[in-house]
Amino acid sequence: MSSEPSSTLTELASAFGIATDFWDWQGQHTIVSAQSIRQVLAALGVDASTDEAAAHALADRRLLPWRRVLPPTVVMREGWTPWVPVHLPHGSDVRLDIALETGETRAVDQVDHWVEPREIDGALIGEATFELPGDLPTGWHRLRATVGQSVVEATLIVTPGRLSLPAGLDQRRATGLMAQLYQVRSSRSWGVGDLGDLATLATWGAERLGADFVLVNPLHAAEPIRPMEPSPYLPTTRRFANPLYLQVEDIPETARLDDDAAARVQALAAAARPLNDSALIDRDGSWTAKREALELVHAVGLTGRRAADYERYVAEEGQGLADFATWCAIVDVHGLPSQDWPEGLASPAAPGVDDFRVEQADRIDFHCWMQWALDRQLGEVQRRAKDAGMALGVIHDLAVGVHPHGADAWALRHALAQGVTVGAPPDQFNQLGQNWSQPPWRPDVLAELGYAPFRDMVRTVLRDSGGIRVDHIIGLFRLWWIPEGGSPGEGTYVRYDHEALIGILALEAERAGALVIGEDLGVVEPATRTYLLERGLLGTSIMWFEWADGEPLPPEGYRELCLSSVTTHDLPPTAGYLALEHVEVRERLGLLTRSAEEERAAEARSIAHVRQALIDRGVLGADSDDADMIAAMHAWLAQSPSRLLAYSLADLVGDRHAVNQPGTNREYPNWCVPLTGPDGQVLSLEAIMHAPGVERYAAAMRP
Repeated sequence: MSSEPSSTLTELASAFGIATDFWDWQGQHTIVSAQSIRQVLAALGVDASTDEAAAHALADRRLLPWRRVLPPTVVMREGWTPWVPVHLPHGSDVRLDIALETGETRAVDQVDHWVEPREIDGALIGEATFELPGDLPTGWHRLRATVGQSVVEATLIVTPGRLSLPAGLDQRRATGLMAQLYQVRSSRSWGVGDLGDLATLATWGAERLGADFVLVNPLHAAEPIRPMEPSPYLPTTRRFANPLYLQVEDIPETARLDDDAAARVQALAAAARPLNDSALIDRDGSWTAKREALELVHAVGLTGRRAADYERYVAEEGQGLADFATWCAIVDVHGLPSQDWPEGLASPAAPGVDDFRVEQADRIDFHCWMQWALDRQLGEVQRRAKDAGMALGVIHDLAVGVHPHGADAWALRHALAQGVTVGAPPDQFNQLGQNWSQPPWRPDVLAELGYAPFRDMVRTVLRDSGGIRVDHIIGLFRLWWIPEGGSPGEGTYVRYDHEALIGILALEAERAGALVIGEDLGVVEPATRTYLLERGLLGTSIMWFEWADGEPLPPEGYRELCLSSVTTHDLPPTAGYLALEHVEVRERLGLLTRSAEEERAAEARSIAHVRQALIDRGVLGADSDDADMIAAMHAWLAQSPSRLLAYSLADLVGDRHAVNQPGTNREYPNWCVPLTGPDGQVLSLEAIMHAPGVERYAAAMRP
């Protein structure tokens, strides 16, 4: 069997948005193997095991629109007047109207547009075309086609043409902090930085550094039992948050604990606080203590307005919260992995789940209650950040995907592709490629579901926030799918309806009064950044990655609608980068594709180019040290037109250790590295706030 795809397989792949060839980061044209294409098609439920099967699947794909009355979802921008095809038995009468989310109904005019009827599955099917009005309000609406006595509905999403910057930022730039919250540990922490610490950090950042925002790592939920996955980018769900970040003492019901329970909570806190000084972040130790305390607080119960507020929250979050809490309760009882669970609990619709919900109602309520407590504490953090003077407050991070055996994989299994994982092809900084071990959204099922799972996730993350950073936003255009068992280089790109996904981001952000930052790094199609600019979404620029003609890109060459920073969480803090720590780590872990000497020489040349550019620009003296160079790099960015500028908390304190080494799993202590000073000693939040000189880089970034 040929390794290259046949013409039939190529055509079928194209029909499903699967790339059969691509250009790699070195400009080499690559043909995707037939085996990889077949495996990716299989993940979409398509049998392409032979050319005959592929031909049959292609014929079905072409007939699909004619076999349904309406498209499953129609996405349009405000002011557009798209045509919508309606398929129905030839000669039948049809009426189309729109049920707006406000309750109003709008009739839609039919277009005099002739299409020859077709015989579909033994019946003659015609096509009527309707033109949607251009004055529809943005929002989530329903299309209703009435054919005879039957009514067929579809989702209609009207999105903003362009997302505007939040009020007050249309005329000025904003500067802010980037921090890994779990590292920000105060004397009140239980071994892991929490939402109380985030409020303190935001208030201090606003008042002392003049920060307009604080961008944190994803706060998505992890497993409710130990071991807890350390990576915030491999959550069990992206819709709900990790109760590890709750500040127990700030929950009002702690004041109603009886003496014994209050003493136990105090003892748990005292036992957990030594973890603040641990050499590595101990999530398991922290969560063991915190969970017991939270169970005691939950047992107190709710009264009055708090009880009513909780009931409203549960009702608003609906089935999504119920399923997540049920999954957590099943994990409590049966552990992980989920393959070991009783067969009757395999999915929310499995026969044993209803009985389990009844039997474990209090346990499920506990997990719902923690999400409510998180939601209210997140709202309080944002209020305190804004009251302290931040223009934006907290900007949250949205991970690319979820754990393959987590809550979303259980509750939304039908919407996630099986047999493939998400990753990235080889590039300059990860020359072996990356496999993130996450199941991707199925584009076809998202459309069938009216994009509700994507909307609900985005809406929750945007609540009580100044913005959202979308990790690997280019994955909303095309995403690198890797067949299970294959290397990252054996994957291929799968297209998504970016008009729908980006439009939904813009719609939900507009409603939240927030901005959207797309992390558009890596192998990026040129049209992607043009499109993001058109829709009002910010891009991302990292100074180490911005080059033109072999030299650092001058500040004036940076994009305006952009978040620019010196570094990112996938690189060491700048002091470590200048010391070539990233080369040392990659050499030790066997991640280099050339000799360590060549790698060091190449990186040293890059650093020398940056240093000379800073000197030529006049922001760095010739006899300067690394600290001066770091300040100069921030001053360089201050001369750019970028609307958002960010400085890393790790850079402010002189940390040298990377929090993450891409391309590794357990080989490096990813996401477990504490925040340290130049001497390698662990730093508390109090030490950071009272340390001399922390304003230096923040001040350098202010124009």
